Amino acid sequence: MSGNPILTGMGAAAAAAPALAPSIKTDPNTLIQYATLVKLAEAVDPSETKYQPGDQIPITYGSSVNVTYTALTTFYGNDLATDKNPARGNQIVSFGFVAQDPAGNVVVAIRGTEGIYEWLQDAQFLAVRCPFLAGAGFTEDGFTAVYRSLKSASGPTGVRLADALANLSYPRPATSLTICGHSLGGALATLLALDVAGNSKFLLPTVYTYASPRTGDPLFASTYNQVVPSTCRAASRFDLVPKVPLPPLYQHVNTLFELNPMLQVKTDLLCEHHLTTYLYLISKLGSGPVLPVDPGCQGLEHS
Repeated sequence: MSGNPILTGMGAAAAAAPALAPSIKTDPNTLIQYATLVKLAEAVDPSETKYQPGDQIPITYGSSVNVTYTALTTFYGNDLATDKNPARGNQIVSFGFVAQDPAGNVVVAIRGTEGIYEWLQDAQFLAVRCPFLAGAGFTEDGFTAVYRSLKSASGPTGVRLADALANLSYPRPATSLTICGHSLGGALATLLALDVAGNSKFLLPTVYTYASPRTGDPLFASTYNQVVPSTCRAASRFDLVPKVPLPPLYQHVNTLFELNPMLQVKTDLLCEHHLTTYLYLISKLGSGPVLPVDPGCQGLEHS
């Protein structure tokens, strides 16, 4: 087993000391880098597999970000079931990909789902015990069902995603693990991070989520904050999805990176939640080029 503290094994009952956590970059360029990977995952039709092992995935942003990742695998799972469309929960779809950069950093990019809007309308938000870490509280049942279905292949040969990460054919030694996701993918990234930190050799994953809903109860959030301290949770002030499920039964994990879309984005449920909106708002905070907001989502400042 590697002596790198990031890749040291951890028992289910142990917790990582925050002092050992790698420093997390929360500058706009880094947030855009990982959001762009998630956007590429969202651009793949759920019924398709776009990234094959060995495919090159270049990520560029201005003159500050220029990284080419090597795809390792696409992963799959059941989509989010809702009262309006319960059959969606039986559909096996692609949820994202795992890739590695030339320095050995491994990234898991997880997309969202259109079913999140129906989930908002359901407004039930039932809770179940966290299935992979004893004593870690309760998690939202729909997210948990999707998370438990995530596997490295769509057929019977698929391995649970958290377990598969330790055994992928990495082109170079794995030096770190970063997990990123948007919307439902943010909740899945949160669950995956706690799972791998508690049950795999990836002791201290770094996490970037965008527009993530609350994933679990206060005990879950407290456990997560201890075990996965290197987390940046980007949320737009007017986006409805990060505001649910409501406290006190559910609580957000740390650490908030708040975005203010006032006058910059059309006040609309879909516009406020789009990943392109998040990329636009984050890019306006940095010194690089401003990324475009969807034409139909432009705010008053564009008038």
